[in-house]
Parts: sequence; C-alpha cells; structure tokens
Amino acid sequence: MLITLKDIHKIVGGRVLFESLQFELNEGQRIGLVGRNGCGKSTLFRLIMKEEPLDGGDLFIQKGLKIGCLKQIPDQWEGTARSYLESAFEELFVMKRQMDGLEKEMSNPEKMEESLKAYGELQERFTVSGGYEIDSLINQVAQGLNVSTLLNQTFDQLSGGEKTKLGLAKLLLEKPDVLLLDEPTNHLDLRAIEWLEEYLVNYDGAICMISHDRYFLDHTVDTIMDLESGEIDVYKGNYSSFEKQKEEKLLVEFHQYQEQQKKIKKMKESIRRLRQWANEANPPNPKLFKKAKSMEKALERMEKLDRPVMDPKKMKLSLDAESRTGEDVIVADQLQKAFSGRPILKGVDLHVRYQERLALVGANGSGKSTLIRLIMDKEKPDGGEIKLAPSIEIGYLPQNPLQGADPEQRMIDYFREHITVTEGAARHILANFMFYGYDVFQKIRHLSGGEQMRLKLAVFMHQGVNVLVLDEPTNHLDIESQEVLEEALNRFEGTVLGISHDRYFLNSCFTDTAYLVDGRLHRYIGTYDETRDHWLNLVDQPVKKVKSTAPKVPRSKTTTGVDESKSIEAEIQWLEKEQESIEMQMEQTSDLDELMELQSQKEEVERKVENLYEDWMNEGSE
Repeated sequence: MLITLKDIHKIVGGRVLFESLQFELNEGQRIGLVGRNGCGKSTLFRLIMKEEPLDGGDLFIQKGLKIGCLKQIPDQWEGTARSYLESAFEELFVMKRQMDGLEKEMSNPEKMEESLKAYGELQERFTVSGGYEIDSLINQVAQGLNVSTLLNQTFDQLSGGEKTKLGLAKLLLEKPDVLLLDEPTNHLDLRAIEWLEEYLVNYDGAICMISHDRYFLDHTVDTIMDLESGEIDVYKGNYSSFEKQKEEKLLVEFHQYQEQQKKIKKMKESIRRLRQWANEANPPNPKLFKKAKSMEKALERMEKLDRPVMDPKKMKLSLDAESRTGEDVIVADQLQKAFSGRPILKGVDLHVRYQERLALVGANGSGKSTLIRLIMDKEKPDGGEIKLAPSIEIGYLPQNPLQGADPEQRMIDYFREHITVTEGAARHILANFMFYGYDVFQKIRHLSGGEQMRLKLAVFMHQGVNVLVLDEPTNHLDIESQEVLEEALNRFEGTVLGISHDRYFLNSCFTDTAYLVDGRLHRYIGTYDETRDHWLNLVDQPVKKVKSTAPKVPRSKTTTGVDESKSIEAEIQWLEKEQESIEMQMEQTSDLDELMELQSQKEEVERKVENLYEDWMNEGSE
C-alpha cells in the first residue's frame, strides 16, 4: 500500500463531507475516482497532499514516496515556460553544476586524479538518470500535449488553461511514484488527450485520477472508486464495466432490502399477535408477553438496510424546438479571419441543414471557437459571408456560460432576468436543475463551472430555441449530468452545432463531423470514431497547397479533398449501401418499435442522399 486513508472525518462549510471514509492506493494501481460534482473528490486529493487538515481519522503515506498532483501549479514563475519545465530536472541540473566544478578542478594537477574519479562516478549517475536527454524529453512531452509553441513565452503571460497544460507536462517529466490527476483532459485537444492516454497506459507508477471523460477512463484505468454519500465503493475494471457492476449491485441490494422489509413486517405482525393472544388469555399469559418482548429486542438489534437509490436525482432537461427553421440553417461561404496578421480561417465553407447534428473538431487554436463567434455575430469576418435562416432562434452555450454576467447577482435574479416568471415558479424550475432551497440565492461568483452550465441550460429550456450552438458543453458537468444532456440533445428536434473534445459525447450526439485543419474545414458523414482516420490523414499527410487563379466555385457540403465531385459520389455510394442494409434489417424484424426506429434511420439517410444529389447536380451544371 502506497497511500491509506482510514476512518476519515471531514467537515466543509458546516456540512459533513466524510464521516468514516476509507481509501487505499496500491502499487501499480490505476484508479478512476468518480462521483457527482461536490461529493468531495478534489477535497480527497487535498487531504492526501496535506493541503487541508483532517477533522478525524488517519493518513498513512509510504516513507520516501514521491507524489505528483496536477493541482500544484504556481500562479507565478519567474522565467519562460521552458525554464518552468526544466525545473522538473532540478536534481540533474545540480549534478551538472557539480560536474562543471569538477572539470575546473581537473586543471589542478594536485586534484586531477581525485576529481577525475569523482567526475566519472557523477557522470555515470547523470547519464543513467537521463541527464543528456532533458531537451529531448521536454520536446517529446511538449509536442504530445501540444504546448511546444508556449515554451519561449514568459510564464506570467500564459492563460490559466495554458498554465494547466504546462503543469501537467512538468508533472509527467518529474515521473513521481504516484500521479494524482484532477480532470487532466479539461484543457487538452483530442490529439493531446489521445497522446496522454497512451502515455498513462505505459506509465510505471500508480495513478489516481478524477475525470468525467468516460472514454478516457475506459482506456486508462483498471479500478473505479465511486464516491457517494461520503463513502467509497470499489469496482474492478474500467468505467463501462463499473456501470454494469453498479447496476447489478443496486438490483441485488434492492432485492435484499425488499426481503428484509418483508421479514420486518412479518416480525411486527408476530409481535402484535403475541401481545393480543397474551391479553386475551384468562388470566393474561406472561410467557407470550416475554416472547413478544424477546422478538421486539431482536427486531431492534437487527441492522436495518437503507433503501438503495435506484434513480438518483438528475437534471430534468427537456429541450424543445418550438418553431422550425428553413432547410438551410447556417450557410458560410469562404470565411476568412486573421488575428495580429496570423490567418486563422482561410476560406471556410459551411452548410448546416435543418435537424443536422454537426460536430466541429480540431486542435486547440485551430479556429473552432472563432468560427462559432463569427456565426453568432460576436466577431466580423475579414472576408466571405454568413447567411442564417430568417426564423432562427439560437441558444449559445459558450465555455464560460455566464461570462459577462454580474458576479454579485443572485442566481434566481439572473434566471428571472432572462425568463419572465414569479420567484416561486423560478424556484420550482431551478429545482429541476438540482438547485434546491437556499441554493437559488447564491451569487454568480460562488457557482462552480458545472452549476453555471446547469443554470444556462435552465434558461435555454424556457426560451424556445430551435438551433443549439455548443462550445465544450460537457467540460464542467459530472457524468450523470452529461448523460442527461445527451438524452435531451438526442430528443431535440432542432439543429445542433457543437465543439467538443469529449469522444463519448461526440459519438453519442453527432452524426456528422467536420475537422478544422490549417484554416480549412473538412466535413464527413459519421461520428468521431467513424471519421477519425480521415482527420489523421489530413493532419499527418497534408494536401499540398496549390495557388489557383481560377474563379471561385461554390463548394459542396463535404470538403474532403481536391476533387469535390468524386468525394460526393463516394458518399452517395456509401449512404446507398447503408440504406440497403437498413431495408434488410426491416425485412428481418417483426418488432414494431425497432421497425419505427429503422424507418426513421432510413428517412434520415434518404434525406442526406437527396441533398448530396442536389449538390452534385449543381456542381455539374456550373
């Protein structure tokens, strides 16, 4: 055992967070620590790092154990980002300075032999410890986490997200015995997340991570610790395995609870009858009274099982598109945008149709959020134009959902500012989003990222939007809230355009995926998993840019290569095969619900084929 927490008691803000919590981290273990927002996951890390005191219980840490925690990122660092990463090798730099000193001593004939011997021993240690590989290691990790461009910048000029990424890079370079990671994927793009995934799989030390990224947990951990109601339940396996095990466990516990309730009811009935018979006897029977009393004591001694929570409280989110837009919801033609002379978007074409679900994917800084801001008219393009459907009602969910709001404003006042209802009605609505009692009177500045997201969703639910534009909506939501959001989006009858680095969310909610690479948009039919190889080909083997003097030709819905017509034909063929497959499934099933679902899928495919044929014909006529 590397770290043990025994019978931990912790009070936070007057609320008992842990009463008798047990936690163990063993050598080589890879733990995913999951639970609702506010259940105490980050507090647990702070207790291990001794950043907060225990109110009771014991903490045992193996002697000499080196623990690295992602949260330990300095607000200030004198120097560049590279010098910050180099501080991970402080011991090696001390050895290097000692070697430099010995080199000078070697010039003294009297000390030469002694200095040469000491230098040889020190150099061997320096080599084994990777002293000559410092630059290579820094570049490897910086490239993997996509922070290479930050290395020559001064640390205090970096954003909070950039500092977090550098903090993670430094932590990986230090190679501690135990890695404690709190939401390590939050500020990373997809390529960096996948690189980190592979890095952690091959990591020699023990790992405990807090994450709401189900896909990431599935690929990196072998144990799930579920923190709920101040207690930890341990499950062997990854997150998907944990979900199945927890459901089975809850069913068993509910069955045991029901059986005990039957037994308790039967014992109470027996006690009642024994007392009745004892009283009806003439004279009253003391033996029956004694037996009833004995049974009563047995009932009191019985350890009562709590009723398992089969359906915990979740957000009640229902997003309804009260009005529909025209067929062409968003049409962007040859958009261009540059910042400080650096081009971000270099002629982006985008065509989003009614009821489509399109995911925008790309590296950090590729221009995804810029494109969204242009669509929302929060930025003006340097070239090109955007046309929106005349009846469009956009619900925009940015990364910081309450940005621009008065931090001193109360939550309920913010809600009523956007939705005209009485205070009582507002409290009732907010309760559906897990804001109970006096929670609704909290000030905006006291809300966590997840709470801000829930409040914004509550506003959307009552505004009648028909287009949702989402920028990293799952970043601050716990897994249960993510699941509620996914269900609501899949029921939403409007159009959805979203940016996300959460692969589970991308695969669950989006049928089309567009990749921003080198300022241009490349769109494919399919989820992230289904289209990822196209993206990797674009990134790793970029198409040579040929300067063209030909007149501009309107591009089609999908921009997957130089020859658009061939690309459209290939997609039509693929969709027609999919249509045939769906028709075969319809012939083979007699289940009414399944038939209705397949019919819906078939109609969606037919609609896409018609749109592609229309694009193909238009291109041919020009």
